[in-house]
Amino acid sequence: MALSAFAFPSYITTKGGLTDSCCKSTSLSSSRSLSTDLPSPCLKPNNCHSNRKAKVNASLAEKGEYYSNRPPTPLLDTINYPIHMKNLSIKELKQLSDELRSDVIFNVSKTGGHLGSSLGVVELTVALHYIFNTPQDKILWDVGHQSYPHKILTGRRGKMPTMRQTNGLSGFTKRGESEHDCFGTGHSSTTISAGLGMAVGRDLKGNNNNVVAVIGDGAMTAGQAYEAMNNAGYLDSDMIVILNDNKQVSLPTATLDGPSPPVGALSSALSRLQSNPALRELREVAKGVTKQIGGPMHQLAAKVDEYARGMISGTGSTLFEELGLYYIGPVDGHNIDDLVAILKEVKSARTTGPVLIHVITEKGRGYPYAERADDKYHGVVKFDPATGKQFKTTNKTQSFTTYFAEALVAEAEVDKDVVAIHAAMGGGTGLNLFQRRFPTRCFDVGIAEQHAVTFAAGLACEGLKPFCAIYSSFMQRAYDQVVHDVDLQKLPVRFAMDRAGLVGADGPTHCGAFDVTFMACLPNMIVMAPSDEAELFNIVATAAAIDDRPSCFRYPRGNGIGVALPPGNKGVPIEVGKGRILKEGERVALLGYGSAVQSCLGAAVMLQKRGLNVTVADARFCKPLDRALIRSLAKSHEVLITVEEGSIGGFGSHVVQFLALDGLLDGKLKWRPMVLPDRYIDHGSPADQMAEAGLMPSHIAATALNLIGAPREALY
Repeated sequence: MALSAFAFPSYITTKGGLTDSCCKSTSLSSSRSLSTDLPSPCLKPNNCHSNRKAKVNASLAEKGEYYSNRPPTPLLDTINYPIHMKNLSIKELKQLSDELRSDVIFNVSKTGGHLGSSLGVVELTVALHYIFNTPQDKILWDVGHQSYPHKILTGRRGKMPTMRQTNGLSGFTKRGESEHDCFGTGHSSTTISAGLGMAVGRDLKGNNNNVVAVIGDGAMTAGQAYEAMNNAGYLDSDMIVILNDNKQVSLPTATLDGPSPPVGALSSALSRLQSNPALRELREVAKGVTKQIGGPMHQLAAKVDEYARGMISGTGSTLFEELGLYYIGPVDGHNIDDLVAILKEVKSARTTGPVLIHVITEKGRGYPYAERADDKYHGVVKFDPATGKQFKTTNKTQSFTTYFAEALVAEAEVDKDVVAIHAAMGGGTGLNLFQRRFPTRCFDVGIAEQHAVTFAAGLACEGLKPFCAIYSSFMQRAYDQVVHDVDLQKLPVRFAMDRAGLVGADGPTHCGAFDVTFMACLPNMIVMAPSDEAELFNIVATAAAIDDRPSCFRYPRGNGIGVALPPGNKGVPIEVGKGRILKEGERVALLGYGSAVQSCLGAAVMLQKRGLNVTVADARFCKPLDRALIRSLAKSHEVLITVEEGSIGGFGSHVVQFLALDGLLDGKLKWRPMVLPDRYIDHGSPADQMAEAGLMPSHIAATALNLIGAPREALY
């Protein structure tokens, strides 16, 4: 049966379906259009679906706007795996959705995590698992932080209290965690590519399972999604792409002064798209003609297709059709009736090729505080469900992220050429602070790290001083641009790499382990790392002053250690390639890089108590190295230990390369590197991760004692 709107149940076009009075269709009303009359994206909680909202709120706690105690979940209690959902009625699926949403809220209130995005896909998750049969059918979630409802329905409800904790559930989909997680997605915009690979692999093996790629929460803004759709249209394998359109492009959406509009032209394009069942029927015919005749008829069929869309819809939008995907939508992502009907129709259709279902959802749906919040409660710490109050800890110091932003604002105050770029992470990078002060000099490019880097390169070509702030792990996505567009051309782009090293609950997908290794091997790159927050201010000033080549610096997740900050937050440039001695000692030298310097100082205190006075040095630079400092340490100590919170091939490798070439390893010097182990470290508390990595002060002290032949048992 050809995939067409003619087979959709009649209630889709009747009152109570997708055409509630609050959500008027933007399609033509002419009967000749054969439209399903699907709505425009209108999901305001106080307007749309008001009857359903009133029913839910009727039993809420008197104090606050949500339940103070976990409500009963009699239906969800019977669901351990998706197979237990198959005999439910539509009415029961709606009840299940309400119970599932409540379960997500109360679980995340105890653990923290990504809340708003998961609340927005509750009905979609229920409908998907009702229609499809995982793990035989493949459902991919992009970004993976939307997958909390999916985890609950796939045998992991009892483990939800361990979310993002040591030895607990991952905050993202993870292949090793469940057979229902067919692909890991801690970063974004990858599932169409992976899903297409699975679909082609299925075809080559002669199987007939379904592949569904859910992509949204900003993930559609990255170039890889369009590369994948382009290839999917060409390969023509059967797969379903579900665009979860929650108007979210930047993560989170909020600036310090309120919500910001979605980034880029994509949002406005999506808002114009609408369902055209008559056109899709025509397109099915045109596609068959194309395959049989080819040649000039192919061009003719394409023109008929395009003109027909323009006549029927009146929008002329051919965004997804141009890429070769059938387009269905927009569909109300909170209407179980419609989701089930459409997914059932698409699953049973015998069309050839990829289908894209445009689903409109509301981030934070069903939790009043999330619906109203500027960031939709994208990421939260533990909170009180009844009041929405988050239990944020009070710290004497601010985060390194905030210190970076303050340092950059100080530089921009005195230099009008300083500009900032981030990839949909204004909150995560702290650059919303910069944007509030300099709104015309801060650029959010969406989840598009490759574009961010080359965009920064273009700014540098025009004499500006771009600071490109991207998480260490996300910088991996733009490495070719760093090499070819920046370093090769020796353009002075400054890369600020937040979340360097271990990152705790976010786990290996967000761990900044590799940046020193892949940045320091580039011939023109200056590579720096501050040991504390005051040094971060100085290094930002140093980067601003470097105007003849690219530079980068890394800094960790977490808060400063409480050292005095420079006056007016204005750092002082450091001499490039110049380290410093923090503590003079003998026999053993601990040479730390970045945040690892603090662990070296902690180890020195432990060793001092055992009568060993060691030297502690802060390298500051991985490239260029302070060769005079390293040479002095090597010649005046028996043992040299380099310490870094990074992978093999980083700072220590550059040090030993110099030591070997300088002949400093030809004598009695004992050199040992301490780096992250050559494996991925799972999510957990920062202390647990550091212990597993073997980079605690006690590990450093034990290494020193072992190298000088002293007992080390008393350290443990």
